[in-house]
Amino acid sequence: MAIKTYPNPDLVVGEDRRPRWNSAPARRHGFHNLHLVTRYAQSFRAAQVMDLRLSAELSIPAREDVRRLTASPWFSAMAVIEGNRLLYEAYAPDFGPDRPHSIMSISKMSTNLILGRLVEEGRVGLEERVGDILPFIGPGYANARLQDVLNMNVLNDYNEDYQDTDASVFHHEAATGMRLPAGTEPMNRDFIATIGLAPGAADTVNRSGHCLYKSANTDVLGLVAEARGGRPLSAWLADLADAAGVEGALHMATDRTGFPLFNGGICLTARDLCRYGAVFARMGQGVDGAAFGSGAFIKATLADGVPMPPPRGHLRYSNQTNTNGTWLGHGGYGGQYMVANPKTGRVACFLAVLQDEDGYDTAWYPPLIAMLSEICTGA
Repeated sequence: MAIKTYPNPDLVVGEDRRPRWNSAPARRHGFHNLHLVTRYAQSFRAAQVMDLRLSAELSIPAREDVRRLTASPWFSAMAVIEGNRLLYEAYAPDFGPDRPHSIMSISKMSTNLILGRLVEEGRVGLEERVGDILPFIGPGYANARLQDVLNMNVLNDYNEDYQDTDASVFHHEAATGMRLPAGTEPMNRDFIATIGLAPGAADTVNRSGHCLYKSANTDVLGLVAEARGGRPLSAWLADLADAAGVEGALHMATDRTGFPLFNGGICLTARDLCRYGAVFARMGQGVDGAAFGSGAFIKATLADGVPMPPPRGHLRYSNQTNTNGTWLGHGGYGGQYMVANPKTGRVACFLAVLQDEDGYDTAWYPPLIAMLSEICTGA
């Protein structure tokens, strides 16, 4: 007698061509529980936890933008730290300080730390072509310089338009355990290798004048780190948890082979997201003072990069971060943003879940970025 089954309801693709966890009615539950929803995940705990003691700065909750944004129905959490001081934190009624939240593309910043170490140690060169490091890679990356991959400065046929339900980014989900595949389940490495040149293009040179945001770039960097790093990627993640001194678990989504989803797979509490950002505020140093990233690479990150398109044209995309030359940060699909300021030592994060149809609203981010930036400069 055959055993009856049914498709996993969280991961099956619905009429809106999205898995249920990322459909508008269920997205908030999905983002609050993605470490449990995704098919495959690893988790890492720190040996030594970075102490955070409440030292409330009343000017932060007094700000009009803080009051307005934390009152949004999309709000999940906000936290601000400076060294061991917890200057501010707030949570939505259905969330809390011990709850992990998907940070989506803020995860990308971890590759700045990893590649920075590999560059400093001479294991990779920024002028190397990806195909010389990864012989299996397809034409969408083979001739691209590693520096251009880091800076989202590559033209190819990977499409990250969240309003296009047939975009490459959603097919990418099937290779990373975020949705059920239509047929045979692809592995992330195999999916990345299929990315080709942009239609009509003879090369991967970006001539647009601004960065071309592609989450696949980050997974290419993960493959480079795997090829040249001399250690499993899970070892980097264990070291990252220790360097940040996370209190809870650093959860990382993977594909079926265990390859980490650096482009958007990390889930952290708001406090631990600040601890993660503090590694950048300390210019790559862990809580024990040892280098995890590279201070020289972070300094170059602050100085370089490719202009971002409007409405973030005042920022540059540099080595898997956003920067204005003073702070480093990144946003995440669905409403997240984090800023780390090495000059002041402050880190501020905001977690949210946009429950519109697409989970993406370009107008949402500019006031959020301005608020976190000002708080981190002490304004």
